[in-house]
Amino acid sequence: MIGTTVTDRARTVYVIPLKRIVNLYGRTSTGLRRRRLAWILLTGAIASEVVATSALKLSNGLTRPAPSVVVAVGYLLSFVLLAQALKLQLQVSVAYAIWSGGGTAAITIIGMLLLNEPLTAGKALGIALVIAGVVALNLAGAH
Repeated sequence: MIGTTVTDRARTVYVIPLKRIVNLYGRTSTGLRRRRLAWILLTGAIASEVVATSALKLSNGLTRPAPSVVVAVGYLLSFVLLAQALKLQLQVSVAYAIWSGGGTAAITIIGMLLLNEPLTAGKALGIALVIAGVVALNLAGAH
């Protein structure tokens, strides 16, 4: 029920709380904003992990300073963003599965497109299984 009915001596008035009216007209509730922010933070965590892992290849075993700094900062940022996403009530099992699986799939694609790594049947199957796993977690109501 959106509001309440208030009876005054001569009339009955239907009262809708102001907060609910604001929500009806396109603004989101605090809980929904927190969930959206959590997913945005998780996406940022995946992106920074992918950048760090890509730089790891370029660092030549952490012997080149610039890519090595990108590796360190990227992984640190990735864990900070992941931790903040978890703080906003994402389930750790879902968040970690999406973080690790999304990063793995993205690195596989980057390896093929930018690092001339071959696409094998095993890699294609692996990416498909990662996507299927994420879909299964979401369908199971884990989010």
